[in-house]
Amino acid sequence: MNLSLLQSSIKYSQKADHKINFQPFPKKKYQIIYADPPWHYGGKLQHEGKKGDYTGGCKNFYPCIPTKNLAEMEIQNICHDDCLLFMWATNPHLEQAIMLGKMWGFNYSTVAFIWDKQMHNPGRYTLSQCEIVLLFKKGKIPAPQGRRNVRQFFSEKRRKHSMKPDEIRKFIHEMFPKQKKIEIFARQKKTGWDSWGIEIE
Repeated sequence: MNLSLLQSSIKYSQKADHKINFQPFPKKKYQIIYADPPWHYGGKLQHEGKKGDYTGGCKNFYPCIPTKNLAEMEIQNICHDDCLLFMWATNPHLEQAIMLGKMWGFNYSTVAFIWDKQMHNPGRYTLSQCEIVLLFKKGKIPAPQGRRNVRQFFSEKRRKHSMKPDEIRKFIHEMFPKQKKIEIFARQKKTGWDSWGIEIE
């Protein structure tokens, strides 16, 4: 799969909301990468129903990045030979998320987590209530493994816009407690994880 194929599949605007100057990645190799990409929606906003009130959009909270620009990020430089990528994917970006993981040098494995937000957003087909974490693999599963009985389904009420449950990060740590881990597109630092993102001071 090449970048031109990825670009041709993208339906949304290719113009970023802001010019983003990323800091260099750490000069380290990680066995676990946890990512919540700032998916680009082409300026689309959310409303409570057809004639409802405006409720916001991603670009009002953080800079959104077109998928083609995400694909150009040199994630391979921080990947160990044996590496797992846990990636949040919104439902409209599911196809792009799988392609993005492959562009970063991984093979798609499975859905790691399903988060029931206990609240819903309006949708064109069904009410949107869940988000998923996709799991990609490069090489072998990093050893040694820790906890092996973490459940895929997790229910916790949605908090602030785009804030993900801390429990998911905790689950990943319990599954791979000894591996070097990094969260990219992070908003705050967490114990046991390296953090990279424009919102990190």
